[in-house]
Amino acid sequence: MSHDHDHDHDNELDPFAARVRALETILTQKGLIDPAAIDVIVDSYETKIGPRNGAKVVAKAWLEPDFAAWLKHDATAAIGSLGYTGRQGEHMQAVFNTADTHNLVVCTLCSCYPWSVLGLPPVWYKAPPYRSRAVIDPRGLLEEFGLTLPATTKIRVWDSTAELRYLVVPMRPKGTDGWSEERLADLVTRDAMIGTGLAQEPA
Repeated sequence: MSHDHDHDHDNELDPFAARVRALETILTQKGLIDPAAIDVIVDSYETKIGPRNGAKVVAKAWLEPDFAAWLKHDATAAIGSLGYTGRQGEHMQAVFNTADTHNLVVCTLCSCYPWSVLGLPPVWYKAPPYRSRAVIDPRGLLEEFGLTLPATTKIRVWDSTAELRYLVVPMRPKGTDGWSEERLADLVTRDAMIGTGLAQEPA
């Protein structure tokens, strides 16, 4: 008996993704959603609205001490002044990495995440292993991400909630004096703004 067919198997997906796929299929068949429209929204958050917004916030803070001070004092207003507002970005706090302290963001209860500045959350951010290990063994977790910090560096873990979400401002890489905001923003990764990475070194 032949079993040739061209549709995707839900059993190739994790349980959550399989449920989402099934729900999307049902809603599409009923004519309640347009898959193409959903694809546009997802692409927008992943590649346009997404981490580029946060990278511009960080680069501006690196260049302008007054903006950095505003960001520390009232991140919601400072970020909003650049036009980055909306879903899950209404209440923000910026935490700044230093030579002595590294900040790491997690949402231990679910997956609260600042979409307006970081785009869609990565799959691992929502996974129980990340959510638990970030609290229990943050140093070991960071090493799994390829980030080994000096033993003297304190790691501070921030628990994101529905009321408050965090943006990590990584340290500015050396060798970037005189760089433009746009060029600096290219060094700022999504992971650096969560705390699982650092800003990229200049080539």
